[in-house]
This record gives sequence, C-alpha cells and structure tokens, in this order.
Amino acid sequence: MNSEAPEVVVIIAAGMGTRLKSEGGPPKPLLSLNNRPLILRVMDRFKDAGVLEAIVVIGYRGDEVRAGVLAGDHSMKVSFVNNPNYKMNNGLSVLAAEKAVGDRTFFLSMADHVFESSLIEGLARVSIPADGLILAVDKKLAQIYDEDDATKVRTEGDRIVEINKHLDTFDAVDTGLFACTPMLFKKIREAAAARIDGDCSLSDGVKALSNGGVAVVHDIGNGKWQDVDTPGAVTHAEKIF
Repeated sequence: MNSEAPEVVVIIAAGMGTRLKSEGGPPKPLLSLNNRPLILRVMDRFKDAGVLEAIVVIGYRGDEVRAGVLAGDHSMKVSFVNNPNYKMNNGLSVLAAEKAVGDRTFFLSMADHVFESSLIEGLARVSIPADGLILAVDKKLAQIYDEDDATKVRTEGDRIVEINKHLDTFDAVDTGLFACTPMLFKKIREAAAARIDGDCSLSDGVKALSNGGVAVVHDIGNGKWQDVDTPGAVTHAEKIF
C-alpha cells in the first residue's frame, strides 16, 4: 500500500467535446458553469483539498486552453503537456503525462467532471494498492444523470472486476476521479502497443490493473459530481452546483 496521499493532479483537457455542440464557443474545458470555467472548477476543488500542483494535458485547441488556465484566478502550480493524438481515446492523454509525473503517485481527473472537494478528500484517506489505483465510484444508481453514457463498474468487495460503458450488470458508476500509481502508465502503454493503431482508453489501463487485483474502488457516499458532456448535463450541473 502507498500510505501518502498524492500531491499532484493530472487533469485531462485534450478532447474535442463534440457532444456539447458548442461550435464558435470556447473549447470544452473553458466552458463556463455558473460563471466559472469547468477546468478552473476542477482546480478549485483540488486546491480546497490541499493539492497545490496540476499537470494539464492539452490537445484540441490547446493554446486556448493553456491561455485560459494561465489567465484564470487560481494559485496552483500548473504545467502543461501536449497530446497530439487527442482524436484517439483518452488513455493516450493519460500516457502523455508520464514524464511530468515521474515516479510520484497522482490524482487523475477529467476537466469536464465537476464535483465536491469531499470526493478528493475521501480518496486521499484511502491507501493506494502497491502498483495499483483507486477509482471514486457512485453507487447511487437511481440518481445518475444519463446513465446510458456513464462508464459502468462491476465490483467484488472493493475490487474492480469489470469497467465499461456497455456493461449489462454493474453496481457502481465511474466518477472520473482516481488516485493512481505510475503503474497505470505502463499498463496503458502495453495495451496501446497491442493494437495496430496504437490506441487505448483509460478503462483499458484500469482493466489491466484490475486483472492483477490492484484496482479498487472508493464509494463517494452522498458526495455530488456530474460529467458535463452534453447541453442537458450542463443544465443539470448548474442546478446541483
């Protein structure tokens, strides 16, 4: 087990955000939710939880995202890494942060998921399995907005046994918030190397760790979060936050 909580967060902000249909507007990480850009909301919550360093993975309209973060009202130490393959799956965005993270444990978050800082604080209190990860999950299935689009998780005890958007049987939903060891990078790299096109999703890396019994879940309980992926999700998130 890794007893110390991570002191850095990797924030994935490279995707195109096509489902929001915001042509002519800002790139998705800079979309305003109740007058605060999504990615700055993510950074706010990590700062509230005591995390002072962020590594932001950019890709699509990356210069704009970088400028928006640097111009934002925050006090975190921020660095940026580029994922030129941002049109492919998000595992490659995670992999792009490997050199910047080094041998440290790290939190991992999506730029378009909003949540309470209590979710981060809860993860920080749980020891990460050696060479593994912890995924914050929501088991309040009746309250999930747009469950069809959610990444589903099936667990046995606290272990992840399956993770996929298209599971028929599941007992939790992925909130997009992780505490990880660098072994995740190795598993994503191996999964990408096994494909002709070199693509890989984050879920592929999680599944590889789950096969070794070192991918576990942390139930967020009554904590609030929302994946802001569609116009309807924006409206829903504005109501709960």
